[in-house]
Amino acid sequence: MSTEPATTAKVASYAFWGHDGRALATFYAAALGWPDKIQEYPNEEGVPTAFLVGDGTTTFVFYTARDYRAPNWPADELPFHLDLTFPDVEAAVERLVALGATKPAHQPGGEYWTVLLDPSGQPFCVSGGA
Repeated sequence: MSTEPATTAKVASYAFWGHDGRALATFYAAALGWPDKIQEYPNEEGVPTAFLVGDGTTTFVFYTARDYRAPNWPADELPFHLDLTFPDVEAAVERLVALGATKPAHQPGGEYWTVLLDPSGQPFCVSGGA
């Protein structure tokens, strides 16, 4: 029996939607240097729809959503985004683009961060300091 109060919670995973959950799981596992072991979970029809990747401490779940539309960034406000840090930002950006990210023309971070779009079109930021 746990001694923690019933109102104490721990984050079990972070969930993301996109047009291809498997592709996003593969991209982020490679981007973060995590094992490429992907756990699949089917929807009601038995079609794999949720894909989990993690490093033993953090888990991301990527869902395939039939009607997913990438945000029209920067025109649309974002409900969330990821900030990833790397010791060598330039090398990280080059590697992430090779993995399938794209670099939009709009770069509001100046010398502080670089915005990339993941394969689903969702923005994320890359900066130094890892």
